[in-house]
Amino acid sequence: MEACALSSGSSGNCFLVSNGQNSILVDAGISCKQIEKKMDSLGKKVESVKGIFVTHEHSDHIKGIDVFSRKFNVPIFATQKLIENKFLCSREELLNPIKKEDNLLMCGMEIISFPKIHKAIEPLGFTVLDKKSGKRVSIITDIGNICVNTAEQISNSNSLFLESNHDLEMLENGPYPYFLKKWIKGDDGHLSNDQSIAGIIENAKSKLRSLTLCHLSEHNNSPELVQRLHSFSIKKITNLKPKIYVSIKDKVGDIIKIS
Repeated sequence: MEACALSSGSSGNCFLVSNGQNSILVDAGISCKQIEKKMDSLGKKVESVKGIFVTHEHSDHIKGIDVFSRKFNVPIFATQKLIENKFLCSREELLNPIKKEDNLLMCGMEIISFPKIHKAIEPLGFTVLDKKSGKRVSIITDIGNICVNTAEQISNSNSLFLESNHDLEMLENGPYPYFLKKWIKGDDGHLSNDQSIAGIIENAKSKLRSLTLCHLSEHNNSPELVQRLHSFSIKKITNLKPKIYVSIKDKVGDIIKIS
C-alpha cells in the first residue's frame, strides 16, 4: 500500500491511497484537471480510483468532487447529514451515505471512518487498512484538538498524515482578523505545531514509520519550521523513528510506501 498528498493546504486538499491496481481519494478539494495531472505525474491512472471519501464540506476539500466523480463514474462516500445539507454531486446515484464510525471494504482495503472535532457538518477522519499486509495509514487534518478518536488512530498507524497548521506566535502577530485567529486557535479550528507534536509524542507507537505534516498555513507557518520542530521534538522519544515529510502548498507530495 502507498499514500500521497496530491495537495494539502487552504487552497485545496486531496489524498491518494493505493494498493496497486486500485486507489481511493480522501477529499477532492482541487479541480478534476489538477487531480488528473497530479496522478499522471505519479504514474497513476485516474481510472484506478474506486471511491472518494469526504472528510467535511469546506470548499478546499470538495471543490473537484462533482466533476471528477461524474467524469470517471466514481462513487462518493459521506455522512447522510452531509449529503442532505451540502451539494456534492449532481448524480445522486453516485452518493453513498456512511456512518460517522464505519468500516467499508473496497478492493482489498478497509476504510475506517471516525469522528473528529472541527467546525463542519459531521467532520470525519479516515484510516485505510491494507487487508493483505495489515498496515494502516491515517489521514487526520482540519481538527481543533487531539480527541480520543484521533488519538486512537494515531496510536494504531504505521503511516500518518497529520495537520500542523500554524505557529501560534506567527498566527497571533499575523494579518488575520481577531475572530479568525480565535477560531483557528479554538477547539474546533486547526492544530498548531505544538499540538501536532504533542499528539505524536503522547500517542504514536514505535510502529509509526512515516509522518507527513499537512495543511500548513501559508501565512502562519513554514515548511522549514514544521520540519525542524517535529524532527527535534520526536528525536527526544527514543522509540519513535518515523521518516518525516512536509506537504508543501500546490506540490505533489512524496509517495509513502507502507509495507
